[in-house]
Amino acid sequence: MGEPAATAAKVVASLLEWRDWLEELADRFEQLAPPVAEDRSWHLDRAATRLVSVVVDRTGAECGWYGLCHTVLTWFLSSTGMGPEAARAAVKRAIGGRFESWTQPSSVLVDSVGEDLAVGVTGERPYRDC
Repeated sequence: MGEPAATAAKVVASLLEWRDWLEELADRFEQLAPPVAEDRSWHLDRAATRLVSVVVDRTGAECGWYGLCHTVLTWFLSSTGMGPEAARAAVKRAIGGRFESWTQPSSVLVDSVGEDLAVGVTGERPYRDC
């Protein structure tokens, strides 16, 4: 296989991998969508912590992983009907520079980001049974 064909094969493989990732996210967004009624804050908290964990697993917390995390959380909030600017602002406030390249966040930090996102969006603390 010549160099252009090898390059094309790599591009196709990368595009297929990206498509799989987007389809996986769409499925997760659907599963994690918060109800309109009560407990919305709890559902947003749970969704955020799960999505952060998915991004960490997918990227290995390598260089700049938190940028993808910001994007995924913004897309998720947008998928729930929030406007894109409001979603970006809510995610920015929740993450607040607390994630770092090459550093896997602790579960306490991930929980804190999830709770901060939920409170920022709903104005209510998520109920926790602990």
